[in-house]
Amino acid sequence: MAASVVTLAFNGVDAVRVDVQVQFTGGEAKFFIVGMGDKAVQESRERVRGAFIGMGLALPSRRIIANLAPADLPKVGSHYDLPIALAIMAGMGIIPPDTLEGWAAIGELALDGRILPVAGALPAAVAAGSLGLGLICPDACGPEAAWAGGTRIVAAPSLIALVNHFRGTQVLSPPKPGDMLDAERAPDLRDVKGQENAKRALEIAAAGGHNLSFIGPPGSGKSMMAARLPGLLPPLTPGELLETSMIHSIAGLIARGQLSRNRPFRNPHHSASMAALTGGGLKAKPGEVSLAHNGVLFLDELPEFSAQALDSLRQPLETGEVVVARANAHVRYPARFQLVAAMNPCRCGLGGAGRGACGRAPRCQSDYQGRISGPLMDRIDLQVEVPPVTAADLALPAPAEGTAEAAARVLAARAQMADRAGTTSDTPRLNAQAEGDFLETICDLDPPARALLARAAEAGGLSARGWTRTLRLARTIADLEGAGPVRRVHVAEALIYRRVAPGGSMAGIASISA
Repeated sequence: MAASVVTLAFNGVDAVRVDVQVQFTGGEAKFFIVGMGDKAVQESRERVRGAFIGMGLALPSRRIIANLAPADLPKVGSHYDLPIALAIMAGMGIIPPDTLEGWAAIGELALDGRILPVAGALPAAVAAGSLGLGLICPDACGPEAAWAGGTRIVAAPSLIALVNHFRGTQVLSPPKPGDMLDAERAPDLRDVKGQENAKRALEIAAAGGHNLSFIGPPGSGKSMMAARLPGLLPPLTPGELLETSMIHSIAGLIARGQLSRNRPFRNPHHSASMAALTGGGLKAKPGEVSLAHNGVLFLDELPEFSAQALDSLRQPLETGEVVVARANAHVRYPARFQLVAAMNPCRCGLGGAGRGACGRAPRCQSDYQGRISGPLMDRIDLQVEVPPVTAADLALPAPAEGTAEAAARVLAARAQMADRAGTTSDTPRLNAQAEGDFLETICDLDPPARALLARAAEAGGLSARGWTRTLRLARTIADLEGAGPVRRVHVAEALIYRRVAPGGSMAGIASISA
């Protein structure tokens, strides 16, 4: 006697069909699970046995083989408990086998028969819908799975409730999607006194999706300004919301099915490992770069991160995705994020100029900033020096413009970018992603602007990547002004934000731009 139930294995944010095939044979009464399952899958035997006992049932006194097909696909997690239990029940005749056709199932079992929540309900529901199947999931995961839209969802609190549902004695109502959380009130730029140049750079970064770094002494407002960047960004679009929520679902970060249109803002401590930043670990979970997808990744005290962890950011900054390589599989996660970094000019904090300057300048500065590789710094479009805040700055009244005014300009600039992109899905909608012929088309420089960029490249040693990023930045500056063509003044401002190397200066380029 045999029975089969469909479930899903997660490969990044994608879910792959797995067939749970259960067979009862003669011989010694033992329970085997085969098909490349990890330890959590192997432990399903005891959880299923305990759940049956909790319901007042016993497993058949026969040899039970549960095969997870395809057998060469690694299976990870406890969500295989429920499909294994359902397949056994179908084989025992407790649930009519034909009623499980057209359904996939995920869920962990408690020893008393309750169905416990698992991560990944939203991508599982999306994948089940694409396969033409409904999804059976834990009751606590129902509001999250219901966001998948057209997929049929059955959310059960226990195995008994699920048996009664499929036998028609107690029909479970379809779950409703969880709440869409209201946007949190972001800190206001009016709180920042002085630092007009840095706030200008923050607005440019928000408009074009550019990477940004602040370099300045402690107390100059670097972290304060970085925390205000999300308030300048528009809410997630429906497509971005689905992408972001699926990653957070895999990571188990969605509570009670509640979603938010706020863009992610991730702020890991500088002790974070490479696996914590880019993903990995025992189960190849998404890292901070993926959890920040469609949002902001803020790295405070940038030189204090390990060199290996920082250099692991270089590929996702270019490609917008990260691939976690394992001997038996490659797991791919989206990772199109906006990097914002903050750092002191040197380990002493104050740098080599002004009152209380470091006595070991400039050696201390070059050593400290030299911890960051040149290729990583080359991927940061705006590199802004933040001076100390003076008593005169603090005595000033609150600025006339705050987050609301800056966010309106950002929204208008992004609308221009969206109009240029049109409806073609493969055309970048932000200037920071533009490249190739499309970039050359939208940045049709006039002769003075092109001559300035060429002279600056020779004087400052811009790499090919630096040239491209300067063009993108100039296009964003023009968009903030509502200008059509990119002119010399836009290129000049873009060049001011570029630095030759960690600890270097753009004084030569600044003089050319003047």
